Amino acid sequence: MGGAKNKRQKREDYRAAMREEGVTELPRKKFYRQRAHANPFSDHQLVYPPSPDQMDWSSLYPDYVVEEAKDNEMAGLDATPERAPMTTKPKRLSKEVEVADIGCGFGGLLVGLAPTMPDTLILGLEIRVSVTEFVEDRIKALRAKHHEAKLYRNVGVLRANTMKFLPNFFRKGQLTKIFICFPDPHFKARKHKQRIVSTTLNSEYAYVMRPGGIVYTITDVPDLHEWMVQHFEAHPSFERISEGEQEADPCVEIMRTETEESKKVERHKGQKLVALFRRLEDPAW
Repeated sequence: MGGAKNKRQKREDYRAAMREEGVTELPRKKFYRQRAHANPFSDHQLVYPPSPDQMDWSSLYPDYVVEEAKDNEMAGLDATPERAPMTTKPKRLSKEVEVADIGCGFGGLLVGLAPTMPDTLILGLEIRVSVTEFVEDRIKALRAKHHEAKLYRNVGVLRANTMKFLPNFFRKGQLTKIFICFPDPHFKARKHKQRIVSTTLNSEYAYVMRPGGIVYTITDVPDLHEWMVQHFEAHPSFERISEGEQEADPCVEIMRTETEESKKVERHKGQKLVALFRRLEDPAW
């Protein structure tokens, strides 16, 4: 007779059950244990494309895959084994990913945005393994639950280290919105280099964003809020959006209320500090 299952076995069995077809039960966090933070400078053995053109999004957004012509599918079949293609061509989507939630956590913002932006592909980027798996299972369950309405087909999640590989996934000027919600504050001065907003990283955000696009930031830490504002305002590619325009943006309310961290701050009656920044037009050469 086998002994009682330990916690790890229970978590593995639960996750396996969640991956069965047709499951509509939303996943429970206790089966996706993970440390609160991950070191972005560590080697996480991540898989990433050499360039955006080689990224295959089909598994994340299967409803948007474009069927290629048969002559393209037959290409290379008459080649000898020695000359056969080494890689397959990524499947093409009818739309591009336009919105990115950097450090998406347990996916609250993704789930909140998906129904309000049904014609836009939204991607969550998360470095932690178990948290990414939770969001994957959450999206799968929501898609099954709302199968008839075809909701949540426009949202996906990817395990990635944004600090290192953002330009590997997105081409120049691809994104219209970037969300940075309740990032790790890294309070100690020697840890400030790990903050997700910096002079260098802001240049990468500017690269992947099209002019007129918006970076959304929110935190409950005043020092981090001031840090993000200072770094974005000092960057020549961004300008801060006025408070009036900020409060008229429906995405701001979703950001304030739908993320897990925002709900935690609400329970503790904390403050939510918001700042938006618009990507400016590139200067003429």
